[in-house]
Amino acid sequence: MSNVTSALNGREVTGVTTIREGGFRGMITLRGDLSNANLKKVCKAVTGVDMPAQRGVNMHGESGLAWMSPDELLLLVPHDAADESVAKIDAALNGTHYLAVNVSDARALITVQGKGAREVLARVCPADLRASGLPKGEMRRTRLAQVPTAIWTQDGDDFAVICFRSVAGYVFDLLANAAKTPGPGLL
Repeated sequence: MSNVTSALNGREVTGVTTIREGGFRGMITLRGDLSNANLKKVCKAVTGVDMPAQRGVNMHGESGLAWMSPDELLLLVPHDAADESVAKIDAALNGTHYLAVNVSDARALITVQGKGAREVLARVCPADLRASGLPKGEMRRTRLAQVPTAIWTQDGDDFAVICFRSVAGYVFDLLANAAKTPGPGLL
């Protein structure tokens, strides 16, 4: 059996903000009818949080639910619980039209932390990242440079960025470069 290694081997840099690899995180893509009672029930059982509203993210510790599209959720769980969580979903939704896939090892989590985090992200992202454009607890699917990402914040200063593992080094370097110098502080 091979050893699991993280996408960025614990990289961290501090500039205007701190850019840090988020470490191992279990991530499950779940597609289906988000209004289905059994789907809601198993999502809560696996993550411990309620179903989020449209574009919402509900987190508790390492676990959470993120609304990705009208028929898609991202379930966040401890890395070592991802396979077991998919099995629970499969058992609960047997006979239902759905898809649950452990995508943990195909994704990377990077955090951008500190008072200048919105500005650092805005330097490389076309989305409106002001507090009114990306409020606490809301997910934004967008891109950093030309890389697809998902971004959210739970407190307004610390952001989570999820990208494909294959481009994690590029995204990390992009954010680290954006964090090198202070800006006007407009966000």
